[in-house]
Amino acid sequence: MGISDMKEAKTKEKSRRIITLSVNKEEREVPVHDNETLLEVLRTKLHLTGTKEGCGTGECGSCTVLLDGQPVLACLMLAIEAQGKKITTIEGIAINGQLSPVQQAFIDHGAVQCGFCTPGMVLSATALLANNTSPTRPEIQKALEGNLCRCTGYNKIVEAIESVRNKA
Repeated sequence: MGISDMKEAKTKEKSRRIITLSVNKEEREVPVHDNETLLEVLRTKLHLTGTKEGCGTGECGSCTVLLDGQPVLACLMLAIEAQGKKITTIEGIAINGQLSPVQQAFIDHGAVQCGFCTPGMVLSATALLANNTSPTRPEIQKALEGNLCRCTGYNKIVEAIESVRNKA
């Protein structure tokens, strides 16, 4: 280990702190470095692996979580920025152990293929339906703009969300 490596290690150690995150209605104390993303903390420290790392640059939506009910890209947000906010991951939207209506609709309509984009899609749809119980097809498409799927043409995903209108 060279001098610059030792300095970097000391700097990292100094920037480490304990933060409290409200994740899926549970308060969690987590040691983090100032530069750790919410995605890194959710996956590696809280073991909530439903939130996926796709591009790491905010382009694909695989890391979408809800922050105070609104979709955000966890790969672009520092974990320390999420303190005091309610974080909901895909693991936190089931109701009394049952899949949420959106999750069930994705299964019923064959909107899940490889599954990598599914958590982000489901959370974006959940946020949309929480704010608009009867979105039009263009409103659904707009809500999904930041979520990329390489397996489908999006039709089954949109149909699944349409099936939940007025039910979610």
